[in-house]
Amino acid sequence: MTTAPGLKDYLATRRSIPAFQMCEPGPGQAEIEEMLTLASRVPDHGKLAPWRFIVYRGEERGRISAQLARLALEAKPDLSEEMIKVENTRLTRAPVVIAVVSTAAPHFKVPEWEQIMSAGAVCLNLLMAANALGYCSNWLSEWFAFDQRAYPVLGIRDGEKVAGFIHIGSPQVPPTERPRPALSDIVTWVGNDA
Repeated sequence: MTTAPGLKDYLATRRSIPAFQMCEPGPGQAEIEEMLTLASRVPDHGKLAPWRFIVYRGEERGRISAQLARLALEAKPDLSEEMIKVENTRLTRAPVVIAVVSTAAPHFKVPEWEQIMSAGAVCLNLLMAANALGYCSNWLSEWFAFDQRAYPVLGIRDGEKVAGFIHIGSPQVPPTERPRPALSDIVTWVGNDA
């Protein structure tokens, strides 16, 4: 393989933009399809493609957000006005939201954990694909990713799980850096460099 200095520079500075700091324009259908094609190029033991995508765009985002807000109020009737506003905008903060849905299941050869990690890899690839096409992105998993009552509203089937909601749009503000872990805190070396 040849070196890719542009990719190295990108990885050294990759940063998410909060979904509430995104605005139009968002990607069109052809760009979304390109992103999904790029996102699908992940390690996938057994070539199972143990994930799928749900793309939320346009006015449907508002309708679904309102239904999610109703579910949130059912669970917590004492929600503040501020939180009700947040709930009503769950899928409208960014022009496009894409659910990465894990379809991992028991398999005679491929451990379910590997299938789940493949869905996580898809989420990261989708973030990077959005950035490659000039958009900002953010990988979120909010309460409704784990609340089965919300699954019919979101189009998630029985037995599936949400790996993440990828919010995609244009940035209202430039990205800022945040603290990253020191390698000394997260790396264990085994063996010597010969």
